[in-house]
Amino acid sequence: MLNILTIIVSLSLVIWIYLLLFRGKFWLSNQRINEQLQPLTQYPSVCAVIPARNEADVLPISLKSLLNQDYPGNLSIILVDDQSDDNTGNVAQEIANNCQKSQQLQVISGQPLAEGWSGKLWAMKQGIEQANKLDNKPDYLLLTDADIEHHDSNLKELVKQAEIEKLAMTSLMVKLRCDSFWEQFLIPAFVFFFEKLYPFSWVNNPKNKMAAAAGGCILIRRQILEEIGGIEVVKQALIDDCSLAAAVKAKLQEDRQNIKQGIWLGLSEKTLSLRPYENLDSIWNMVARTAYTQLNYSPLLLIGTLLGLTIVYLVAPIGLIMGLIIQNTVMTILGGITWLLMSISYLPTLKLYQCSLLWSLTLPLIGLLYGLMTLDSAWRHWRGKGGGWKGRVYVNS
Repeated sequence: MLNILTIIVSLSLVIWIYLLLFRGKFWLSNQRINEQLQPLTQYPSVCAVIPARNEADVLPISLKSLLNQDYPGNLSIILVDDQSDDNTGNVAQEIANNCQKSQQLQVISGQPLAEGWSGKLWAMKQGIEQANKLDNKPDYLLLTDADIEHHDSNLKELVKQAEIEKLAMTSLMVKLRCDSFWEQFLIPAFVFFFEKLYPFSWVNNPKNKMAAAAGGCILIRRQILEEIGGIEVVKQALIDDCSLAAAVKAKLQEDRQNIKQGIWLGLSEKTLSLRPYENLDSIWNMVARTAYTQLNYSPLLLIGTLLGLTIVYLVAPIGLIMGLIIQNTVMTILGGITWLLMSISYLPTLKLYQCSLLWSLTLPLIGLLYGLMTLDSAWRHWRGKGGGWKGRVYVNS
């Protein structure tokens, strides 16, 4: 038994060496938008599409941040009031009026959810259709959530990056709120795990098949969206951002003559999510909503994921503690080195979120909690609960 445990701890160490050296250097968290790019001689037109369901409380900050963008080109905004019962549409129009930019905003009332669609994408589809009815169809669509506060030059920087690097799709992982105890404990790890699953450097490599995006802030060329078949291609996806990115990148790699080089995903320190996660329950529900979806509802992938999380995150501290108890030097050293490497890899993400670096030592416990959230996600699906969001539950999603 001792030999078996030593082998498992050694396997965990090998895995962390691989992750640090050969997984796209995801842990460095260094994919950022290039703010030093030269200004464009002409800025293309952009239409921002905002699906909004019961978002009246955040719109005074988020919508105002879009209306006040320092963007030299034409910017129009379409907000789709998705069956809200909190006066979202009227609040949005009042904000535009107060900013003296009512002509820049269109508020449309969303239709009842159509069969076969997730709510956010159904609202987004209606907004995109409205954008295509504008006198001058926009060159780009900015697909953004209603709870995102954009810094004043965010759109300009996104467009410059897209135009100069000939990108079909440019996306930002906005900085999530990280104020409460539970946010500091679990939110940076959420970003860390996402980067490990989808190494941004691989996503940004046109030759690599890895594709991902962050749905809170996506700039996409209208033409490429039409070429892949519109937003309909991902209409049932709860993880719609990554599904959309995969469709775009597959189209680009299929059409090798396309001058658009690829897609890009990076981190932001200045564009923020306003969504609070003040307790464990709120973060738990955020993860459990789509974790099993990410595993394609496969029991085998679920078992593999839970086993993987155990080996990657839990074996090292268990090995270290066991080694100290039974005074086994080899196991103690292996467990200690592995835990150290794990902690070091987490430091750049903690620095991004301005959290104490001591949180890095809690990564094994965080891994355990995320494993339990994933198991709960599967349990919800088996009970027919599916993914729930904003009062809707998607049973078969």
